Amino acid sequence: MIFMVMSQTELLHELEPVVAGELDRHLKVAKEWFPHEYIPWSEGRNFDGIFEGDAWQESDSTIPEAARISLIVNLLTEDNLPSYHHEIATTFGRDGAWGTWVGRWTAEEGRHGVAIRDYLTVSRAVDPVALERARMVHMEGGFQTEYGTMLQQLAYVSFQELATRISHRNTGRASGDPTCERLLAKIAADENLHMLFYRNLLKAAFELDPNQTMRAVTDVVTTFQMPGSTIEGFTRKAMIIAHEGIYDLRLHLDDVLMPVLRQWAVFDKTDLDGDGAKARDELAAFLEKTEATATRFVERREERRARAAAMR
Repeated sequence: MIFMVMSQTELLHELEPVVAGELDRHLKVAKEWFPHEYIPWSEGRNFDGIFEGDAWQESDSTIPEAARISLIVNLLTEDNLPSYHHEIATTFGRDGAWGTWVGRWTAEEGRHGVAIRDYLTVSRAVDPVALERARMVHMEGGFQTEYGTMLQQLAYVSFQELATRISHRNTGRASGDPTCERLLAKIAADENLHMLFYRNLLKAAFELDPNQTMRAVTDVVTTFQMPGSTIEGFTRKAMIIAHEGIYDLRLHLDDVLMPVLRQWAVFDKTDLDGDGAKARDELAAFLEKTEATATRFVERREERRARAAAMR
């Protein structure tokens, strides 16, 4: 079978019925929920300032350091929603099923930042002054996708939504706080539904233009970074999060990349040729290298933990 290379505009039009179907499915399975119901308001008390409360201090927080850092990274990432909305609205458009989805996705994502910030403030898990200053810096910088095509952006959000789901889920578990875990599990459920929407769209794109879609997937997998990577001090924060096992390369490979790639059956496709076949070979080589790197990281982490345990 010979596939004609389609323009991004043609792909947008051809995928519109799939978007409509996926939107209907999403609306049927998405469950309404309210952030305020997940916040233990009675535990809150005034901070210093207008209402003459108590200034935040380190001892106020009962959350382990790595989980606290992950909560901050996750929240600051969610805070950049205006930039994310701009990017997908510009790419997918504001009309028809595409536009309806952009609005729905933005509305659902909006409650994540609200809920996490309310939880952090009421529980006094983090310094609210430092958090607000970090928010200002991060949002002023905004977010701009490095991917220039609609297919690349679809591939990116397919992986990114799943990565975000896992990060939220594992952060909740690492917090040691049932309230935090319950809230982040709820947010993670939203992220999973978003991943399914985008993943199914890209699966349909493979049927329309397999070679171009394969190239987009490889381009994204081999350059992937989380949208919060521009947060000040992100590299150090990410390393602390990885050493705690909240989100690391092993999880990224095993729980994000491979499950999505299996759903698309990229290594079973028989309709790739030219650049599509080349892209798949590049992807296979990258995954093999990543497997070796992830294995080394886990081994070294376990060695460090063993040494630390022996010194206690």
